[in-house]
Amino acid sequence: MAQLWPGQGGPSIDYISGPPDAAWNGAWPRGLCILGSTGSIGGSALAVVASHPQAFRIVGLACARQIDRLAEQAARWRPPYLAVLDEAAATGLKKLLPQGYAPDILVGREGYARMAALPEASTVLSAQVGAAGLDGTLAAALAGKVICLANKESLVLAGDLVRRICACTGAVILPVDSEHNAIFQCLAGRGQEVKRLILTASGGPFRGRSREELQGITPAQALKHPNWSMGAKISIDSATLMNKGLEVIEAYHLYGTPPERIKVLVHPQSVIHSLVEFEDGTQLAQLGTADMRLAIANCLLWPRCLPVDVPPLDLTATALTFHEPDTDVFSCLDLARQSLALRGGRCVVLNAANEAAVELFLEGRCAFLDIPRLIGAALQAHDAGEPGHQPFCAPLEQDAMPSDRMAALKSEAHTLAERLTRLDRQSRELVRTLARDGESAC
Repeated sequence: MAQLWPGQGGPSIDYISGPPDAAWNGAWPRGLCILGSTGSIGGSALAVVASHPQAFRIVGLACARQIDRLAEQAARWRPPYLAVLDEAAATGLKKLLPQGYAPDILVGREGYARMAALPEASTVLSAQVGAAGLDGTLAAALAGKVICLANKESLVLAGDLVRRICACTGAVILPVDSEHNAIFQCLAGRGQEVKRLILTASGGPFRGRSREELQGITPAQALKHPNWSMGAKISIDSATLMNKGLEVIEAYHLYGTPPERIKVLVHPQSVIHSLVEFEDGTQLAQLGTADMRLAIANCLLWPRCLPVDVPPLDLTATALTFHEPDTDVFSCLDLARQSLALRGGRCVVLNAANEAAVELFLEGRCAFLDIPRLIGAALQAHDAGEPGHQPFCAPLEQDAMPSDRMAALKSEAHTLAERLTRLDRQSRELVRTLARDGESAC
């Protein structure tokens, strides 16, 4: 099925990995681990599995602290492995499991990484929220897995490294984000004649509003996405357009496309999930009902296309409109583009500052408009102390022997994780300090 794969090795599209091999394509049922099984994506993935139970064997399920939900999932699917954030969650989980069912319970970052590399699993759905999902993605890539990637932060933080690992281990990336899955489908069998990638954005619940109208916005209002059912963090990111900024960075790493060839358009109906424009001016768009089960099934079942109980799109019931994003009001999109251009750890700071600011907003400790202000302040502080324009980790020596390159990749992944953790922690602490000391309008 290599002919269905996006272009590789060219000036327009250089996809992050090669396609799965024939053994994976033909192996059913597929051993599947779901990192982040209790979240929105994880729940939708298990709904896909329930639609085609003969196609999958659940090997592992992981969450952070939602042990009640994890216990319910585990009781149904009986995977041999479960993973949680800490020992307290593991102790609580054991008490909730049915009698006679005693899976291995893995704990913490090391536990997530171990689950992602289990030999029994050929396929890993990386769906943990935020920077916490990076460890599992890297472990799965180092183990040569097929990774259905819903954790965009893995590429925002370490896209260069993930690309090199895939080249070394044969790991495969299948994009779960609806926008990137749409582009992936539009690029199937195409490549170097691409002019632009066009990511669509719903605009969130506040599209068209002025800054004055956004004063006093509450978390409850920001969580009411008009089209999609999503978790709290991604819903806020959609409202600020940070989600689209992170997706621009993700598209750069997934498709090897220069940032100036990645465009964002606001499309309020969320019917066209993204488009590809070719050199002759023609465009291909992927359309579908706004339901994440479609993109998830496309990855988990690839290259098969099977129904997943999602109502088909009714084109007679909607009109399609598009307009440019208002980056004067929703400045997070520009902050993300600037961070991608400058590099040097800036994307790490961008993501950490955003996660911290969103947490503060959801806790009622800062205003909606303070989110981009706090992120911008954290980025300025980082720029003052560390010039950009360089990758966060230096690239490997290209003339190393394959065995040496693998060892170097593992070492680089470890080094990156340590550097990232330090910078992430510093950035979060700075945002909390700025908010507490009145840098924001809290």
